[in-house]
Amino acid sequence: MRKVSRMRNKDAVPNGVHSNEAHPKEGHLTGTGTWVGTSVQRREDPRLLTGRGRYIDDLSSPGMVHAQFVRSSEAHAKIMSVDLSQVREVPGVIAAFTADDLNLADLVGRMDRPEHEFRTTAMPVLARDIVRFVGEPIAIVIATDPYAVEDGLEAAVVEYDPLPPIITEQAALAPGAPLLHAEAPDNTLVDVTMFATEGIDDVFASAHRTISVDVKSGRQNALPMETRGALAEWVDRDEQLLVRTCTQIPHTIRDAVASCTGLDARKVRCIVPDMGGGFGQKSCVGREEIAVAAAALRLRVPVKWIEDRRDNLTASFLGREQHYRARAAFDSEGHILALDTDVICDMGAYSAFPSTAAIEPMMAATEMPGVYKLPAYRIRARAIATNKAPTAAYRGVSRPQCVAVMELLMERAARELGLDVLEIRRRNLITTFPYKNVNNITYDPGSYLESLNLCEKTLREEGWYERKEEAAANGRVLGIGYACYSERTGLGSTAFSERKPKALVSYDLSDITMDMSGSVTVTTGTLSHGQSHETTMAQIVADRLGIPMDKVKVVQGDTDKIPYGFGSFASRSITIGGSAVAGAAIKLGDQLRALAAHLLEVDFDSVELDGNSGVWVRNDHSRRISYADLAFVAYLQSPKLPKDIGPGLRASASFDMLADGVFSNATHGVVVELDPGTGGVHILRYVCVEDVGVAINPQVVEGQARGGIAQGIAGALFEEVNYDVNGQPLAPTFMEYKVPTAMEIPDIRIEHLETPCALTETGAKGAGEGGTIGAPAAVLNAVNDGLRHTGVQLDDTPISRELVFRALESPLRTPMEEIAAQRALEGTHV
Repeated sequence: MRKVSRMRNKDAVPNGVHSNEAHPKEGHLTGTGTWVGTSVQRREDPRLLTGRGRYIDDLSSPGMVHAQFVRSSEAHAKIMSVDLSQVREVPGVIAAFTADDLNLADLVGRMDRPEHEFRTTAMPVLARDIVRFVGEPIAIVIATDPYAVEDGLEAAVVEYDPLPPIITEQAALAPGAPLLHAEAPDNTLVDVTMFATEGIDDVFASAHRTISVDVKSGRQNALPMETRGALAEWVDRDEQLLVRTCTQIPHTIRDAVASCTGLDARKVRCIVPDMGGGFGQKSCVGREEIAVAAAALRLRVPVKWIEDRRDNLTASFLGREQHYRARAAFDSEGHILALDTDVICDMGAYSAFPSTAAIEPMMAATEMPGVYKLPAYRIRARAIATNKAPTAAYRGVSRPQCVAVMELLMERAARELGLDVLEIRRRNLITTFPYKNVNNITYDPGSYLESLNLCEKTLREEGWYERKEEAAANGRVLGIGYACYSERTGLGSTAFSERKPKALVSYDLSDITMDMSGSVTVTTGTLSHGQSHETTMAQIVADRLGIPMDKVKVVQGDTDKIPYGFGSFASRSITIGGSAVAGAAIKLGDQLRALAAHLLEVDFDSVELDGNSGVWVRNDHSRRISYADLAFVAYLQSPKLPKDIGPGLRASASFDMLADGVFSNATHGVVVELDPGTGGVHILRYVCVEDVGVAINPQVVEGQARGGIAQGIAGALFEEVNYDVNGQPLAPTFMEYKVPTAMEIPDIRIEHLETPCALTETGAKGAGEGGTIGAPAAVLNAVNDGLRHTGVQLDDTPISRELVFRALESPLRTPMEEIAAQRALEGTHV
């Protein structure tokens, strides 16, 4: 039987729940003898909080010059000519290159799918014959300082022959519409139909009730605090092109630079310094990164590019714009019988590399059922091309929308069937594990029902249901909404192979070396862009070897020091990368035990790590050798070593998730107040009950959840990238792109359940995207609950203030009458 256990943390409260009131602990072993599960202070903070961090724009190199890009002012046009002659005359400008000048190979994302499912299209590093969105890079200008390069951009002359822009889904799919890519008929990049259960149409025909929703989500920018940037230079001594960039995928950047420039991979080195956020926007190869590297290679001087915020808002990778038409069949008891969905993802002008345009539709198709038992399922998932900046991954990738669809269906079904909105969820939640759903995915143990129950209990004990009634009696409008979801993390070879990519992004590698002092250096192919890997990875190693954390150095983000790595995205860092790190530490521990057993003249099984930087005989602790003494022998007394242990102390490990992945889960509960005068939505309370398995560092996990929830709220209420009919971006600055501040983000209460994962080396599940996944649905349901008395139900995000205002302006009944109706439905009385 699955057990929901208490976190290994002395501040945890009983009954399997960990409150967010835990205090960070000092850097020492806890009473349980473990680092894992303890909120130790982040090792990164002293550097980052005192301004000693080193981000791309903090870096410089002797003789460094600066680059920016001539960008398209048209959404769709033929390039008739590019005249850079006047650019080169601007004082300070030392070079300017077009696509023809640099002669770089295109970026081409590929999948092993038939042509009718996936259309392979190319993305040139610099536009050559056609521009396909406003902001597309056409030429690179290099100057001695950032001001001169901006002057140089002003002197560029580009002649266009405008083409009709394709801005909307309807325009892209209209018969006879202009094509963005000749290889993509009907402007369709991906078109797959999956999981078509036999007899599903008969299920709908005989169902007691069919519920439909039509859900749209707005286009968003991931908006990392640090915009994109790169500093590239040729290093003669190493015979390498050194590319320092803020990316989530350094090895992929290395390979792309090598491929586009024609260099051997060994001649390119990619290093990631401190990084101020990524959220998926930096999990694709940027065309600008390639062009900067190529310019540095050609000029043999260091070239630096920093993206300004306007370019980031208009020309960087975007995400989220999706349209779902879904219908679900229910029986009279509220059990879901079948789901039929059509989803269209607007992927912008190009198929991003390496994730391709399939990333959003394929994620939507595979993850749609979520936490619910679903007997029959069919989905058609499409990616279309439009004249907008390309879409890439953004935290959660399609799952915020999938969850919104499923949670809206549950709420609508409950109302039409006369059921409580939480009771219908309880009847459909997966509660027996492992569970293989209709999407052919096996779910590992989680706490789906427990998280829902605790979330409801928390809001009830805080008195929000009574406050809602009191507010209604006083003419105020409150709503309470929930969202249940799971987050598949640690996707390995099995999971990725189902989507048929050209290259499998799965495993991770780790090397660990102990030096003469007994300290260790461990490498990981994942890297931190705000997730505290220097802390959490060190906790894992310290836990496995029984050493202080300050004896652990974590090396990340350097392609010359890590044989291969796939980076940080999709909540894979702790599940995959952390498991590889743990495996390397375990192997090193076995080496230490073997050497100690040899020196102590006992069997290997007679010795164990003592948890205090040493090895002792299990039944005689007086016989002990410290790690420093073992290292001295390993490095400087090789004649004493056994034949099967060579000089030095080093181990390597790899980890690949051979199952379908692991599933974190949570329930979010939200209380909102609606303003009848403005249509504004004010969040009064936010509760998140989550289960991420073993939390390596609970405070870090909570930070991930809070940040994710803030981004989810932003998508639900505020942020959207819009375009006019000519394809011009209408949100080029923060004046137009509405980012929530601390005033709009509420205090968030986080409660933890723990279902340790049997599939990872640490018992951890991923925690990077969950907050974002649940927030839009929970907020949307809370707003709809507040609007219940009006008869209006909203489906789209961001939620329109105008629609809320209009609904409240002419309600069908008062809020108090609605509460009375609900109570009557439940068989009680006001």
